[in-house]
Amino acid sequence: MEWPKERAVVQNHHQDSTAWDGFKFRDDDIIVGSWAKSGTTLTQQLIGQLITLGDPNFVSNDASPWWDLRCLPPPAREAVEHQTHRRFLKTHLPTAALPYDPRVKYIYCVRDGRDTVWSLHHHHASVTDLWYQVINETPGRVGPPIPRCDPDQRQYFLDWLRNDGGVWYPYFSHVRSWWNVRHLPNVMLVHFNALITDLPSEARRIAAFLGISVPEDKWPAILEHCSKDWMRANPDKIGSMFGAFWQDGIKDFIFKGTNGRWADTLTAEDCAEYEAKAKQELGADCATWLGGKGPLDAKAYPAK
Repeated sequence: MEWPKERAVVQNHHQDSTAWDGFKFRDDDIIVGSWAKSGTTLTQQLIGQLITLGDPNFVSNDASPWWDLRCLPPPAREAVEHQTHRRFLKTHLPTAALPYDPRVKYIYCVRDGRDTVWSLHHHHASVTDLWYQVINETPGRVGPPIPRCDPDQRQYFLDWLRNDGGVWYPYFSHVRSWWNVRHLPNVMLVHFNALITDLPSEARRIAAFLGISVPEDKWPAILEHCSKDWMRANPDKIGSMFGAFWQDGIKDFIFKGTNGRWADTLTAEDCAEYEAKAKQELGADCATWLGGKGPLDAKAYPAK
């Protein structure tokens, strides 16, 4: 089980994988990846709290920018170079487009595709005109602009399913790429279901993976600052961009944080189509894990 040796180039309205060209890793860097809307922000917040042992004023989203976001402002990149705390950066790239360094810890967040798209639809429907302007009009975009959100949630899902990520970027190959490296010692796959059903246990598992020793008296503050209520009530402690790009700020970006909201909209045939596609694209074990129907620790599944 190996990381792809040849790097692919991924470029679209959001992503530019060449942003990683020449990046100088430090020995203890952390990369937080996901397709999207799969617990990435919560994981960033958790890592920031683990690193600072519960500092409520540490702004995790600003400290760990989306490095391959093509319109990331240069000052955000420059700030990372000068950080003195343990660095952690966000990516939405598949492994084939991301550089690998054995000194770095990689955490990949994943969620059942139906829940991902339901969260994504609200995310997309709630963005501001400024968001479209920045994403579509920043020079250097490759491919078509991202269109306005289809208000029909079911059709939005079906377009995503039948067109491999819809207007965003490929989904199943993205998940598969990370699943295929799950047994590397510096890779951890984190399932959204584990984050929302037992955050204390998952937080300890992530801390152990990162080699962070947390005094017992620090855990209450760390976990409080990672709760949905605390994060929604303190947007300035999470990131600086929410108010400009989402109509209701962080309340749109961090919305329900629940699963199964698609159940009253998708038909049995829709779900069967999705599950068949997941099994075909990912294989039985990965599809089971993705759907949250088996062990949530990806390393519990044998390498093949």
